[in-house]
Amino acid sequence: MSQHAQDQGRFTERLIGSTGHLDVHVQTLRNNQLWRFVLKDSNPSVEEHDIAMLTVARKGTILFMNQSAKALIGKRIKSIEQLFATGMPKNGTLQTLQTTDGVMRVRIDIQHLQADRLHIIITPVADDIKNKNYALKDLPIPLLQLSLNGTIEHANTSALTLLGYSNLKGYGLSEIFDGHGVLIDDWIEKAKEPHSTIDAEFLRVQGAKKETFVQVALKRINSQPDPSLVAILTDATKLKSLEAQFVQSQKMQAIGQLAGGVAHDFNNLLTAISGHCDLMLLRHDPGDQDYADLMQVHQNSNRAAGLVSQLLAFSRKQTLQLEHLDLRNTLSDLTHLLNRLVGETVTLTLTHDPVLRAVRADKRQLEQVIMNLVVNARDAMPDGGDITIQTESMTLSAPLKRDRVTVPVGDYIVVRVRDEGIGIDEESLQKIFEPFYTTKRVGEGTGLGLSTAYGIVKQTGGFIFADSRLGVGTCFSLLFPASDQKDPIETRSSYERLAPSKELCSGVVLLVEDEAPVRAFATRALSMRGFTVIEAESAEKALELLEDTALHVDVFVTDVVMPGMDGPTWVQEALIARPNVNVVFVSGYAEGAFQGKNPKFLKSVFLPKPFSLAELTSTVQGQLDV
Repeated sequence: MSQHAQDQGRFTERLIGSTGHLDVHVQTLRNNQLWRFVLKDSNPSVEEHDIAMLTVARKGTILFMNQSAKALIGKRIKSIEQLFATGMPKNGTLQTLQTTDGVMRVRIDIQHLQADRLHIIITPVADDIKNKNYALKDLPIPLLQLSLNGTIEHANTSALTLLGYSNLKGYGLSEIFDGHGVLIDDWIEKAKEPHSTIDAEFLRVQGAKKETFVQVALKRINSQPDPSLVAILTDATKLKSLEAQFVQSQKMQAIGQLAGGVAHDFNNLLTAISGHCDLMLLRHDPGDQDYADLMQVHQNSNRAAGLVSQLLAFSRKQTLQLEHLDLRNTLSDLTHLLNRLVGETVTLTLTHDPVLRAVRADKRQLEQVIMNLVVNARDAMPDGGDITIQTESMTLSAPLKRDRVTVPVGDYIVVRVRDEGIGIDEESLQKIFEPFYTTKRVGEGTGLGLSTAYGIVKQTGGFIFADSRLGVGTCFSLLFPASDQKDPIETRSSYERLAPSKELCSGVVLLVEDEAPVRAFATRALSMRGFTVIEAESAEKALELLEDTALHVDVFVTDVVMPGMDGPTWVQEALIARPNVNVVFVSGYAEGAFQGKNPKFLKSVFLPKPFSLAELTSTVQGQLDV
């Protein structure tokens, strides 16, 4: 340094030690030299950084190593030639480095210092690290290092936490994961091939306390001398749960569509059966020999109609006669029937919130829901017990997330049906609202009760939840949006059987129905009441008949869903020329069969199938009187 200062006038050099560095400043003043020493603390970028850093002389002697470098290459290394077979490396190149654990590929970055000294920064190349323990253990991504035969050599902390193990060294992938159709050994064979590209797989963790799924991606690492595999894990439990929910939703939707289609066809058959039975009953007195048989046919067709109604309720395609109900009055009126249902060994208790707003629902269907829940509660207590029906008001200031649904903010009326029965296990509780699923013994339940209740509540705009503990009991909670409407809407159930009238009517009815048995029954029923009936088996035929301007028609009676043109479409076209004709729509589906095509006919009513002789004739007469 003295000679450099003598030649240049001044000279500065930095000396780096284990605890810091010393800057030496030398300045020539005539025949003397001024030396100034500045001691500074350790440079974090040199001493504390995870990257290995060396200070070397240009001839290759190592003057200083930071802690990362010592851990990587060892403390006894004195010369660059001991690290790199090619001698002093060049800046920006990839080199093979001799480490305490073997060889690895690294990137070299060189900074030139004064006095022929260099800083060498050594950065491992991640894809080619032979021993990754020091590099992977603290990463937030779960990683496994495996040999080419699939044996786990190292698992970082994130992987152990995800999989629920304290140590995985020596395990095979097939011992940790269940492939669910994936042959893990074959998968590893494909992954260990050089330059192979394989898809990640979803695997289930064996032995986990709760069901855990992970997505595993395998990658071959071409380290020297021994290549290996790295498995990158991603927690896929929530994803698989969402996938299962989506599959279940699709399955339930398919069953709902099937139930709705079957119900439609059955309703057409039941309309023809019960209708022709009504016609025969008109010709027989109670004392006739065949009267009892006809009543059996009539009663069983009604029971079949009730079963079809359950299918429609499950598929949410039934017609609801909505009205504003005070649940205190509705449940009080139902108490007498419920007491007879539960028997003598079961006590039924009703408690009400003193301030209870109205709900908008179908009274008959709501009663069906409560009866289904009470009957189930009774069956869960073979030795007797208490059943409590409780109503209360509830206000949600924040959305309620539960059982894969979100209840929005608002005011609700809650109905709870609680029993002290045997309870329902957790696995069955997840399936309790599925159709044809029952916890009762064979022959004791159809599995439609709770699925019907679920469909009715959801179609009304409400929510239903179940809570249960084995040996303690079960509680079903129904949430209905509260309504401020105070004046009840008077409605009549579609299935209420009216007494046939003996008064003759008059008027011309255009009957459009593609089902021949239903059309035959409706024609006879209307003709017997004095109506003039013009039949058409399709919408196109009806429009063809109406081209005759001399033909007078008072009422259109038409099916909604037909091959070709549907009911609402042809009626809308016919009303252009005949705006004063009233309409009766009939369908085996619910009123929702319009599917958005209903142009809001001002003079129309809807009559669901199956309908009786009296219901058909009184509905048509009602349209004539409008």
